[in-house]
Amino acid sequence: MTYLIKPKLHHPGLPANARGFTRRDYEGKISTLCAGCGHDSISAAIIQACWEMDIEPHRVAKLSGIGCSSKTPDYFLGNSHGFNTVHGRMPSVLTGANLANRSLLYLGVSGDGDSASIGLGQFAHLMRRGVNMVYMLENNGVYGLTKGQFSATADKGSASKKGLANADSPIDTVSLALLMGATFVARSFSGDKGQLVPIIKAAIGHTGAAFIDVVSPCVAFNNHSGSTKSYDYVRAHNEAVNRVDFIQSQDEITADYAPGASVDVPQHDGTVIRLRKAHPEYDPTDKVAAMNYIQQHQALGEVVTGLLYLDSDASDLHRNLNTVQAPLNSLTERELCPGPAMLDKINASLR
Repeated sequence: MTYLIKPKLHHPGLPANARGFTRRDYEGKISTLCAGCGHDSISAAIIQACWEMDIEPHRVAKLSGIGCSSKTPDYFLGNSHGFNTVHGRMPSVLTGANLANRSLLYLGVSGDGDSASIGLGQFAHLMRRGVNMVYMLENNGVYGLTKGQFSATADKGSASKKGLANADSPIDTVSLALLMGATFVARSFSGDKGQLVPIIKAAIGHTGAAFIDVVSPCVAFNNHSGSTKSYDYVRAHNEAVNRVDFIQSQDEITADYAPGASVDVPQHDGTVIRLRKAHPEYDPTDKVAAMNYIQQHQALGEVVTGLLYLDSDASDLHRNLNTVQAPLNSLTERELCPGPAMLDKINASLR
């Protein structure tokens, strides 16, 4: 077996941020995902956002579940805390870690199978409780590790690589996050770095449950003309995928249109996608309007991206539970055991 080791040495002239770290200091191991996978572009966006925000890597705790997406925390922030949980259980493990040590920055990475199927209940309760974290959902509509079955987010009528049509209605995780109480909700494309990096930075700065759904093409099982989450479908937004060498060479597809406008973009396979940029006057603080806006454009076959909802006065789980400011894992026996008098008082209140 051959292991790819990324050298720790780097050019001494690389620019450093205010903490003295270069961008290389925020990288992880070499990715073992398929060349051209959109998930690698998301990892690059996370690296860029953390570097630009001068975040100390050791202050970050990254958690994930099972799936191609849940492998990606190994590829960024190699000097941070990390924990890979079982399938669909990342939210509960992250909640416990957050309660124990509120001083860390929590980043949860999951996929559409991990969050919208076996982990759907945990995802919903994490949003409802307002755990202070950034939840990144890398959404490609398939189970990449088990040979490309439809996930719960696959669009109805979308065809599999074998030609089978999906008869089930999709779960829109953005609408679900809004419904369940997330206070920061956004959607982006994995290759649209100019949009994704600022969204990640805004989510990190938000207090409460921040959710980002990122449409991320699967080049192995969901990259064909029948898929609505394919390479061709998002090619106009995916810089990293455009550079992979095993895809047949084609002229680059570009799209230049104003905020608030839509544009039809012909793809190389003959299909056409319709992109919609949120209007500059769009109000992300109106929750009901945001839900209506998403559904209206979804009915038109348009994928809306950008910051969709923000509650600037949001609270988090610690504030709701009125916990102490000190991390719970730093409390000593003196703080945790107040004595028999307090115990008698608590018991008396329960009688």
